[in-house]
Amino acid sequence: MNILVAGATGKTGRRLMQALQDHGHTPIALVRESSDTSVLPEGAQTRQGDLTDLQEGACDGCDAVVFAAGSGADTGQDMTDKVDRKGAMRLIDLAAKSGASRFVMLSSVGADKPEKGGEMEHYLQAKQDADEHLKASGLTYAILRPVSLTDEDGTRQMLFGDDVDETAEAARGDVAAVLADAVSSDAWANKTMLMQSA
Repeated sequence: MNILVAGATGKTGRRLMQALQDHGHTPIALVRESSDTSVLPEGAQTRQGDLTDLQEGACDGCDAVVFAAGSGADTGQDMTDKVDRKGAMRLIDLAAKSGASRFVMLSSVGADKPEKGGEMEHYLQAKQDADEHLKASGLTYAILRPVSLTDEDGTRQMLFGDDVDETAEAARGDVAAVLADAVSSDAWANKTMLMQSA
């Protein structure tokens, strides 16, 4: 499958690109002009695009799309809106328009219940809005909501759903492995799942 990855040069995205290649897929990194593509796996394809201003055709020719991007902890609410809410929604709309068979969303624990007044409220509300937009898009979707992320590769031992401790951690390597599986696994079709590393 040809799979477009938004956020491909990020800490989780670069692991996802490798995992998709290992699965025999052709991952295509959606990158800005300023992106450091040296972190991508050797031979990885790239496609020019900016989540704050996505152009028509961004998802053309792709069987599936994965949103693994994020505005980052150091950016303000304006960038969170542009990337995590509006950018994600625009990518969903373009994926649906292009005929992609599946959209996989890297969301966050707490996106189902953004705490009013909490320091993460704006970010979690943006993630919730994007998740709900995806559910209403008509696309086959998978939404992964990991707990707090670490930069570990992980052991591929994971817990999902009701078994998850929301104060636990999830290794980025484990998260990438799940996202790579979710692009084609029937078990993930139209599912929203919490996740932690065991």
